[in-house]
Amino acid sequence: MGLEGVVARRRDSPYRPGQRSDAWVKVKFSPRQEFVIGGYKPDMTNFESILVGYYEGKQLYFAGKVRAGLTPHLRADIFRQIASKTVPTCPFVNLPNSVGRSRWGEGVTAEDIQTLCWVKPAVVVEVAFTEWTRGGHLRHAAFVGLRDVKPARAVRREAV
Repeated sequence: MGLEGVVARRRDSPYRPGQRSDAWVKVKFSPRQEFVIGGYKPDMTNFESILVGYYEGKQLYFAGKVRAGLTPHLRADIFRQIASKTVPTCPFVNLPNSVGRSRWGEGVTAEDIQTLCWVKPAVVVEVAFTEWTRGGHLRHAAFVGLRDVKPARAVRREAV
């Protein structure tokens, strides 16, 4: 039905306007998909966010930045895997993009490119998100886990 979520409640719980209750719970539906890490935005210790994408044929397309869901331990673990895979040029065919910054912060400008680090697209991660934007990027992306079973070249944009 394309819903963002539903509200579940205990059968015997009446609606009380303006009051919160643990008898009423919002349940969000979040699509999940595997993506390939193609870069990251560095910070003082390892990275602030990772840049992920998917393959169409032999070309890697940027899908979004992922920052949410990454604990310090996970950041360190991912950084150990990608730090030795640095490459001098951006692996994404659609960056920088002309979208720039939108209200969802999806764009990567030419100025942003100068501060980012690029890696060989080899590490696959699972990401949850709210939806794909009209510009073809992830909205409200959150890290779910590392996926070492699927080869990076097999990662495609899945139909929602």
